[in-house]
Amino acid sequence: MTPQSDEDEVWRQIVASFNDTAERDSADQPWPDSENVPAEPTRRVVKPPEEPEPDEDPEIDDPEIDDPEKDDENEGHFEPPPPPPLPKLDLPTKLAWVALFGGPAYLLVAAMASWHMEGWALFTAVAAFIGGFVALVVRMGDDRPNDSGWDDGAVL
Repeated sequence: MTPQSDEDEVWRQIVASFNDTAERDSADQPWPDSENVPAEPTRRVVKPPEEPEPDEDPEIDDPEIDDPEKDDENEGHFEPPPPPPLPKLDLPTKLAWVALFGGPAYLLVAAMASWHMEGWALFTAVAAFIGGFVALVVRMGDDRPNDSGWDDGAVL
């Protein structure tokens, strides 16, 4: 017998025994029988709660009562409250933001427009970006609030 025919015979045996059930002793199972999944899963039927029958139509003509048709239109719609106003910035902070974005913006526009840039203009744009960044970081501050107390705990 050749090695190829041995392999073919092994494959035929594997294919022939594919659908055979393995006979195992319960001691061979790695988990207890109580944790085996039942053959057919049990189904839970949940009935929706019964709604009481509606009484007669209310005869109150109150504008505070919502119209059911209007409720259907607004269902699922959330309108958030208006955001709080932005904090007021002082002049040095405004200048730092302008320098932070203005320097790279000038370089980008000049590059896209193929403007000839002098060395001092390049230096000024890069210095403005770096200076604006440093100014904002320095002004950021890491002071604790005045009402934080002695324990350095969470402040809500």
